[in-house]
Amino acid sequence: MKKALISAACLGSATVFAQVKDSLQTNSVDEVVMTASRKKENIKEIPSSVTIVAEKQIQSQLTVNSDITSILQYTVPSLGTNSGQTSNTGQTLRGRQVLVLIDGIPQSTPLRNGARDLRSIDPSVIERIEVIKGASSIYGNGADGGIINYITRRSKSDKKISGLTQIGFTGQSYGGTLGVRASQLLSGKVNKFDYVFSLAYERTGYMKDADGVNLTPTYSPAKMDNYNGMLKVGYNINKDQRVEASYIGYASRSDLNLGLVTGKYGITPTIGEGVGKNLETTPQGTPRNHNFRINYDNQNLFGGTTSLNFNAYMQDFRTVYGYSDTFFGGGQSNVISKKYGARFNFDTKLWSAKNSQGEVMYGMDILNDQTVQKLEDGRYWTPDMNMTNLAPFVLVKIDLLKKLTIKGGLRYENMRVKVGDFNTLSTVKSDGTFTKSIFVTGGDLKYNALVANLGVRYNIEPFINLFGSFSQSYSINELGRILRTSTEGTIQNLETKPIIVNNYEFGATGQISKWINYEITSYVSTSKLGASFVQSPDRALTIQRSPEIVYGVEGFLHFTPAKWINFGGSYSWMEGITSIKDDGDYSAKINNSRISAPKVLAYIQARPIQPLSIGVDMLHAFEQDRFQPNSKTGLFAYGEGYVPDYTVFNFKASFEVNKNWRVSAGVENVFNRMYQPAIAWWSARDSEFVNSPGRRGTLMLEYKF
Repeated sequence: MKKALISAACLGSATVFAQVKDSLQTNSVDEVVMTASRKKENIKEIPSSVTIVAEKQIQSQLTVNSDITSILQYTVPSLGTNSGQTSNTGQTLRGRQVLVLIDGIPQSTPLRNGARDLRSIDPSVIERIEVIKGASSIYGNGADGGIINYITRRSKSDKKISGLTQIGFTGQSYGGTLGVRASQLLSGKVNKFDYVFSLAYERTGYMKDADGVNLTPTYSPAKMDNYNGMLKVGYNINKDQRVEASYIGYASRSDLNLGLVTGKYGITPTIGEGVGKNLETTPQGTPRNHNFRINYDNQNLFGGTTSLNFNAYMQDFRTVYGYSDTFFGGGQSNVISKKYGARFNFDTKLWSAKNSQGEVMYGMDILNDQTVQKLEDGRYWTPDMNMTNLAPFVLVKIDLLKKLTIKGGLRYENMRVKVGDFNTLSTVKSDGTFTKSIFVTGGDLKYNALVANLGVRYNIEPFINLFGSFSQSYSINELGRILRTSTEGTIQNLETKPIIVNNYEFGATGQISKWINYEITSYVSTSKLGASFVQSPDRALTIQRSPEIVYGVEGFLHFTPAKWINFGGSYSWMEGITSIKDDGDYSAKINNSRISAPKVLAYIQARPIQPLSIGVDMLHAFEQDRFQPNSKTGLFAYGEGYVPDYTVFNFKASFEVNKNWRVSAGVENVFNRMYQPAIAWWSARDSEFVNSPGRRGTLMLEYKF
């Protein structure tokens, strides 16, 4: 059996939830390889919970819905449910903000979270998704709840050229909903060179609810063109050295021109109807997301005792939102972010004996993040923010008796943010008047801290393996939102302290007989100064800074009674409390914009005959009743609305015509259930009370050569 490899960045044990679902197409769960930019290691040496979404699971979910936020909600137990829109607001991981990466390149914009980082790549080019749950500092700013790393496809064949062609159609049983997608992947190897080239395009139709009514045009993925391109070239200098360069580009553009009919919260949904006002100066979407990366590996330094990994990257990102009359004179905002970074790390063996081994990894991360939010007419909503982060680190790993693994690490965060002068925007208040614009003097903000992690895993027997870990994250998340609502004339008078999260985790995993796999994990994360959106008396959103505690449990159970069938599921639950006055009273709860309702994922997958695979997925989100409405107005505050439960079933099937051709079909929301996404309820706003899509089908034809 091949060794399973996993990134040392996790410092923990892999939850193979999505991969067990894939076992009808693979020989063994243990053969799945997970690679990030730090260190490869055996899956049984990781002392915390990680979910790996494998390639065939991604392709299977793609048959149902190509939206990556939907794929994630059905494969990651502790991730919040998606909104069905272009924004991933509320889709937190373990109640905190997640850091999104593509091959280790940061996609998130923590300085001003634009909530479009999950939708930054087409799933057709993803080989697997690594989801590292719990606070982590291994990639720097923004990973309070964990990390989602999209690992792109690599060349797997020795042929000079091989490929995968996919053509698909999507639609509902209502006019105007027809969509089309196509992708072409080419890969190969020529002497010491290998390459992967991919192009993908998707055009969506109108999105309608279970009654055939157009969904809201706000943040709508309807009538949108999505483009994705990738080129990756590698060169094996010799058996120990390799260099690889890649480019990944993504863009989306909507030409939807629907009018907006605002509904009534909890009663009538907000819908799209008629013709829009054509007020946008720029189509909604993400006009560009360019990612460049070069990577060098040397596995034989200093007599073979040390290996080196170095990679440098650049990201250029711009996303555009719809027109809003909440600004004085109206306007349309965008978020622009450029990142330049480099990482290098050495891995040195300390000793290697029969029953024990030791190694140390050390290096430096360098990141420059330049982020700003403006209106399309040039007015600043946040100031220019220019962050530089230098972070040296050291990690130590000790293996004893082939059963016990101990890991520990330290990382020194050293961040500097230059903030430009700016005028705050005048925005509408609840009484119809506008706030007063004030001039804010910028300056330099400095942050530094030493963060640590420690983990232990004890593989007692195949049926019981225990793991526990402590990890920290360090972030200055949402600095831009704090600055843009400034009521002070200088940034030095604002509360901009960073968020340091302490994450404690304990779990057990194992295999009972040959056909039962399980894992159960409990966790607690604390922060002395967290950050949540709360509603001010004039119903404007502000940032609340106060001590926080988030805790929860999650687990999965999978059965494979025969080679032709498997089934199982997962459960996740969490709670979050805060001490608003920092007086030790934690009776207040963190609102539902971060604390998701309990979620059950279940599936059954069968192969009744060799060419045919069929499956059903279920998502059940429980109700969430944690707050009371205002006693005078009867209205819920933002993030505190009651969320009813809902259950959705998806169907998928594929038939292998021969070794080259495959036909796949999928149906989302099989029973055409009328329901609203969680955000429609907890946001407690008329304009955001929207329906989810009704039944939607996909047909896909695939040719492999």
